[in-house]
Amino acid sequence: MAPDPEADYWTAEDVAEYLGVAVRSVYTYRLRGQKGEPGGLPREDRMFGRSPAWKPATITGWQRPDVSTRRGRPPRRPTAEGA
Repeated sequence: MAPDPEADYWTAEDVAEYLGVAVRSVYTYRLRGQKGEPGGLPREDRMFGRSPAWKPATITGWQRPDVSTRRGRPPRRPTAEGA
């Protein structure tokens, strides 16, 4: 179920649902944003205790990094033997 776009705030779980990623990824994106790295989430709009929360417009207006710009292990290339 998609998060409510009319809600006052979205939790990390709501953001994960909207982006189609794991909640852990939201916290990784958040950390990148705090460091000023590309692909980082905008700073949270509010904290509820130790839990970050964003206004829906903050997240829907965020330009998510393109898949081609993500870090990580490069795709495996087939060998000459086809294995």
